[in-house]
Amino acid sequence: MGILDSVERGLERAVNGAFARTFRSGVQPVEIAAGLKRELDIGSVVVDRDRILAPNHFVVRVAPADAERLSRMGGTLERELIGVVTKHAKRQGYQLLGEPDVELQRDDSLTTGVLMIDASQVQGKVSWTPVIEVEGVRHQLRRGTTVVGRGSEADIRVTDSAASRQHLQLIWDGTAGIARDLGSTNGTKINGQRFREAALSPDTVITIGQTPLRFQLVPDRASATTTGAASPRGTGGSTHATSASNQRPAQAGQPSIDQDFWGGQ
Repeated sequence: MGILDSVERGLERAVNGAFARTFRSGVQPVEIAAGLKRELDIGSVVVDRDRILAPNHFVVRVAPADAERLSRMGGTLERELIGVVTKHAKRQGYQLLGEPDVELQRDDSLTTGVLMIDASQVQGKVSWTPVIEVEGVRHQLRRGTTVVGRGSEADIRVTDSAASRQHLQLIWDGTAGIARDLGSTNGTKINGQRFREAALSPDTVITIGQTPLRFQLVPDRASATTTGAASPRGTGGSTHATSASNQRPAQAGQPSIDQDFWGGQ
């Protein structure tokens, strides 16, 4: 990063920080997407005529209030942002050392409405971990069988009085999973429809009693190895979100996010 680029970033952070303190507008997903594209462009390095390397690991740091609000979107937001990185890199002809990864982090030093992005190059693949999210808490699924229910013998306990003591069985073989109702009194539903057994796919919502359980695949970042880490880069968050329908990634087997999501509505 050159001297002029550093000065420009410093001015940008100062202006956006003051603007955010005045208007207190939260960071929107479309702003994060724009910031990721910018970091890809700035961090790209020409290796030869046919090869341009770009960062593939991004840590998006936001203020506590923004982190709490964005975390409610769960793993869906991170997967959509990973799609943004993949699509932009392909469009620009960038090559990545490994699969792209986007991680959201809380930064107590930032003001609401301001975001910072640290970009680096990480070699290798990002492995994905299956989890079930219950009332905002993620429970990692082990290989084999996990039982969900109200009883003390259940692996994942819920406090819903309408749930059976052993209500639901989740089976994960390392690459795919299924959900199986264990003959519960009130049944188990997906999208309002009762079922006995169903395949698990990202963002499947299973309801037992009155309690929703969301199945997700989240990045296992502990397995990544950083090589040639880039210096931290900052991106100031704007308080104006524009339409980003052309930025939404289309990922096979994963639900897309609607316009209200990208517009922060």
